[in-house]
Formats: sequence, structure tokens, C-alpha cells
Amino acid sequence: MIQIRQRYHGKSASLTWFDAKDTTWHDCDLRHWLNHDFYMRAFNDDEKEIINVIHCIDNGEGTPETKDKVFLLGVDEVKNLITLHGKEFLKALGTEFAKKQQADGCKLVIYNKSNEKNYININGEMVGCAWWWLRTQGNKPSRAYFIGTGTSIRSYGNVTINGYGIRPAMKIKI
Repeated sequence: MIQIRQRYHGKSASLTWFDAKDTTWHDCDLRHWLNHDFYMRAFNDDEKEIINVIHCIDNGEGTPETKDKVFLLGVDEVKNLITLHGKEFLKALGTEFAKKQQADGCKLVIYNKSNEKNYININGEMVGCAWWWLRTQGNKPSRAYFIGTGTSIRSYGNVTINGYGIRPAMKIKI
């Protein structure tokens, strides 16, 4: 489930495709938000104790490595997970909260075309999937990878797009 929708970078409702600036996972607003605002609100003190700090290296060619408590998956991590679990785990649904338009203009976009690959069957009902961000820098410095239609890994997500979801990741001590 995608419960959150967030721009990779930028906070204003007036941002457009043309307002994208070159940014990396190291410097993007989403990384800061995940490791500060989200981390502080989403977890209690006991939960915070078991969250490891992770060295993130798959941030894109020539981009700085980071150390994060909460992160997005990188392209290489997704490819490894596909090898283990198949592509079906890439399909993500949005919650009602994520689908509602927020003050910053963000509203999760749900795929609503006729291609079966872009739906999940839940109790006999075909439900459209949402696209979601990865942390790896895309095919230009103002873009990031994302999971798109048909569980594809795409490299051209403009960092100011407001319709993509996020699936926060972390590693915990067991």
C-alpha cells in the first residue's frame, strides 16, 4: 500500500514540470522529510531503537552516498528483489488518504487505463496501481527513477511531479 504521496523535490503547489532543478537523493526534500518529519511522527521511541542507519550507495552515477534511517529503494535493490520475488511486489495501491489532494498540490495518481498489467485483483475487483519513487537519480540530473506502468522501472520522473507515491524502506534490528 502507498499511504503517502510526495514530490521527490519541491514543496509548493505552484511547481510545474518546468520548475525542476538538478537534485540528488542526497539533497532532495523527500530524503529530508523521510528522515526527520516522517521518522519523528511515524515511530515511537521503542520503534526508533530498532531502526538501523543504512549506507545508501545506489543513488545514481556520480551522486553522493548517504546514511539514512528511512530511505527509498534504489534501482539495484529493486532488481534484486525482482529476482527473489518476481515483479508482482512492485504493484502498489493507494490509500484514500494518499488519493486526496493536499495543500502542496500532491495527489496520488492511480492508473486507470485498460492494461491488465497495471491492476491488482482484490476480491474479484480490478484496482488500479499507483506509481512510486525510487531514490536513484534518473536519466537527467532533474529526474529520478520510479516504478511505472506494468511494474516497469522508469528513469525519467521529473523531481517536481506531484502524483507519485512513496514506499518508505528501512532495515530493523531483529
